[in-house]
Amino acid sequence: MCRHLAYAGPVEPIARLLVAPPHGLYRQSWAPRHQRYGTVNADGFGVGWYAEGDPVPARYRRAGPIWADQSFADLARVVRTGALLAAVRDATLSGADAEAAAAPFAAGTWLFSHNGAVAGWPGTLTSVASSLPPGDLLALEARNDSALVWALVLARLRAGDDAGRALAETVAEVADAAPASRLNLLLTDGATVTATTWGDTLWYLTRPGGGTVVASEPYDDDPRWQKVPDRTLLSASGTDVLLAPLKDPGGDALADAFVPPKEPRT
Repeated sequence: MCRHLAYAGPVEPIARLLVAPPHGLYRQSWAPRHQRYGTVNADGFGVGWYAEGDPVPARYRRAGPIWADQSFADLARVVRTGALLAAVRDATLSGADAEAAAAPFAAGTWLFSHNGAVAGWPGTLTSVASSLPPGDLLALEARNDSALVWALVLARLRAGDDAGRALAETVAEVADAAPASRLNLLLTDGATVTATTWGDTLWYLTRPGGGTVVASEPYDDDPRWQKVPDRTLLSASGTDVLLAPLKDPGGDALADAFVPPKEPRT
């Protein structure tokens, strides 16, 4: 269900990250190589990026497939950024929310995406949703599982949790309520990238020239791509990537100390 990618590093054209690579997110919309659920991501797409000197990201989202958008290739060719989050969507359930259901979701400086599905949606999260302030529920951008998961993450960020704990605790809460859920979450504030693996694939690339890419799957065959183990929390900047195990619902709390990943292959 969906493919997504985030980047933090030196300023680059968006196209160099999403369109130009031989197996980039653009191509993953119809020919993903590592997608476990679904085959075509044609139910919308979006990209959010940060302009120099402005901490609040811009977004471009559409309800249809990325390859059918006549304007996106031109936009991606000329817009340059040092951080972005983009996604192509395979909807869990059909709905009428159009581009509002397409990631990235946004609030303040944050961009967010969910690759996966909440099992038994929406009934399984009734009690979880009731813990949110009524205003948060009314402010949901879309009536889908990803929008509610974002609301849960955002409530924790606003309460003072750091990005890693906000994602980890949300995954634990949702997995406890809906155990068969797939919860690969991706979050950036323009300087860092935080992600979880829970039921689907995730990879990262620390590029020799600077910058880190975190993605559902590699966009090329560079041997430096590293696969992230399932049930892991990833925290990345433009130069460093740190990994920590996620807790199972009802298990031990998330470890405060991160463990470094293995050295990249050369």
